[in-house]
Amino acid sequence: MKYLCLVYSDEENLHSQAESPRDEECLAYADSLNKSGHLIAAEALESVQTATTLRVRHGKLSVTDGPYAETKEQLAGFFLIDARDLNEAIQIAAKIPPARVGSIEVRPVRQLNP
Repeated sequence: MKYLCLVYSDEENLHSQAESPRDEECLAYADSLNKSGHLIAAEALESVQTATTLRVRHGKLSVTDGPYAETKEQLAGFFLIDARDLNEAIQIAAKIPPARVGSIEVRPVRQLNP
């Protein structure tokens, strides 16, 4: 089953704390997940300041610079994984390096019905 592990962190602290993971550590963990057959995709995101939010209401497009909402933690990246069940997904997500300074939201991917 596919699970999306959303990585959230406070951008201001993400790279400044002693326990903050470095890119090499995140890449190494992604590589280990790839070798074990669990990794489908993983990417880090640019700063929340580069975000654009759009909405379509009554056929009209509205585009706003920045994120949808001001929050303490912002979406910093994701891991799309394949796991047997939620327990295995949680075990995998717990080892994602930014979990030490932020949080990881684990959500099953819903199959769309045609």
